[in-house]
Amino acid sequence: MITVTDVHKRFGATDVLRGVSLTVRRGEVCVLLGPSGGGKSTFLRAINGLETFDRGTIEIDGAVLGPDSARERDSDLLRRVRRRVGMVFQQFNLFPHRSALQNVTEAPIYVLGVPRDAAEAKARALLDRVGLGEKLHAMPGNLSGGQQQRVAIARALAMDPEAILFDEPTSALDPRMTAEVISVITDLARSGQTMIVVTHAMSFARNVANTVHIMHAGRVAESGPPSQVFENPREEVTRHFLAEAE
Repeated sequence: MITVTDVHKRFGATDVLRGVSLTVRRGEVCVLLGPSGGGKSTFLRAINGLETFDRGTIEIDGAVLGPDSARERDSDLLRRVRRRVGMVFQQFNLFPHRSALQNVTEAPIYVLGVPRDAAEAKARALLDRVGLGEKLHAMPGNLSGGQQQRVAIARALAMDPEAILFDEPTSALDPRMTAEVISVITDLARSGQTMIVVTHAMSFARNVANTVHIMHAGRVAESGPPSQVFENPREEVTRHFLAEAE
């Protein structure tokens, strides 16, 4: 469903992505691991058209992003990509002046043109799915970090994305809240949702991912099924990262 070919990105004199290539099949859970500064978040933002890149292509179910695509802020291509690919950020990015229910209904109503009654019915079902059926009218400031992130996941799902990108969705959470959010993401994986997940949650990568990619210094250093990457890593970069992460 997603094919990334030789993507390069430079910030000033710094090469952030140095020829990243990978594929994600429909229904696959792809996990990106690696030390901070390896380019993982920049890579996710490029897939969703939120970040430009300097060379290469990103194809999402037939829609092809090139080096200039993200500069075309209102292009039909970017709208098509963002309809197909949702994103969940580290810091939730909820509207602080909107309730949980309103946060989930805003985009379907104003972007997709879904009638309000239908959008609210779907939002209620999604919030119930992520364990927040009792928090429909709560404001973000009155929710815990884990609850806010679960609202953000429901918001992404409300757009019926073909794939969802998760950028370290538990990095701002304590262990209990992390477990809540990982449980929701695991449930999505088991339902067949296509996902790319940047995370430091090793147990999730071991037990839920179909494919694990180790990113280091702007490149994919190693790729494979979790059993191979964790139990029999081929590259020294991978062995060093896993030893540090234990």
